[in-house]
Amino acid sequence: MVGTTSGYEAAVDQFVTKMRRRQVVGSQSSAKLTAELLRLVVSHQRLPSSGQAAALIEAVKAVGVRIIAANPIELALGNIVRRVLHIIREEDVSLASDSILDSTLDSDDEDEFGNVARQSALSAVSVAAATRNTLRAPSLYNLLESVPGTAATQVARVPSATESEARSRSGDRNLMSRKLKHNVIEAITELLQEIDNCHSQVAEQALEHIHQNEVILTLGRSVTLREFLKEAKKKRSFQVVIAEGAPRYQGHMLARELADVDLQTTVITDSAVFAMISRVNMVIVGAHAVMANGGVVAPVGLHMVALAARRHAVPFVVLAGVHKLCPQYPHNPDTLLNDLKSPSEIIDFGEFSDCLDGSPGGSRTHVVNPSFDYVPPELVSLFITDTGGHNPSYVYRLVAEYYSPEDYVL
Repeated sequence: MVGTTSGYEAAVDQFVTKMRRRQVVGSQSSAKLTAELLRLVVSHQRLPSSGQAAALIEAVKAVGVRIIAANPIELALGNIVRRVLHIIREEDVSLASDSILDSTLDSDDEDEFGNVARQSALSAVSVAAATRNTLRAPSLYNLLESVPGTAATQVARVPSATESEARSRSGDRNLMSRKLKHNVIEAITELLQEIDNCHSQVAEQALEHIHQNEVILTLGRSVTLREFLKEAKKKRSFQVVIAEGAPRYQGHMLARELADVDLQTTVITDSAVFAMISRVNMVIVGAHAVMANGGVVAPVGLHMVALAARRHAVPFVVLAGVHKLCPQYPHNPDTLLNDLKSPSEIIDFGEFSDCLDGSPGGSRTHVVNPSFDYVPPELVSLFITDTGGHNPSYVYRLVAEYYSPEDYVL
């Protein structure tokens, strides 16, 4: 049974309301607020004497499902929920490994019942995983990976009375519960720092990819891209061609921001990309999400840019923080990859009032205004994340590093 929820239920309701009303804009802001909320959820949990990790996972999943349902197109929400679940599972396995190591060292002084009681607060899965790690065959990598502390070899326990053993076992469970929550909260805090620093860490790699007198083409506006170009401008002289990104024209805003730092920019219409691509050295764009197969969910119009780059053998580089890495595949029917905006961004209702769908004259004209494109992995040359550069074929390894298979479907 999950512990008290009164401490965070109001915060969850408020956050869900904000997401439904689209009051939180951007993947980074959504990811950061989600991590902060889940840290609050973990800190308010009263864990049972056994199965603490399962209780935390249940609580985080319950909140995560509500958050994702509030705005399913913002894939960063689900990514952070799954990252936190992965953190809980990892910390549970880590504590189980420590417990099994202690039990092994103390096996000469404690009976079998004492060792089992020590591990009663741990889940069966974590104990099994920790046992595999502890009993695996010795190798140079294993020896370097985990060198036992010198103090551990000097541990010796004095047998106590039955009542003292019971109190000791109860204290061990309480200590294990506090350790698990503390470790999870600490790891979520590190995750928040990772999200905060993602733009700067991606930008630090700019000089490795942008060279003197190059011409860079992009579309729309991305904060990660803006910081990347501004960092390269400190030591490189280059030009940026910006497709305006109709109908929201966010390219105009990016052009103004780059002009403020004296970076030479040229704004073109989206339809002029094919005409300009042969003069370009590299295409660098931001992303809304990176799927498990290496495909990219990006602002509408970027699939066209990627095809033009492929046709003229121009590298197509995608900038994305790790929090945008999604462990799901684009063909998953439960994954929402697009969002339709208001037709008013495209046409004037007054001029087309007699021929639009729903008008008295009939439904001769339909207006569709999608937000995103899907760019398949074969059109992507390189991903630049806060952990470095990766080929699209390497994305599945990143997914395995940051997520647990049990949490792909919540």
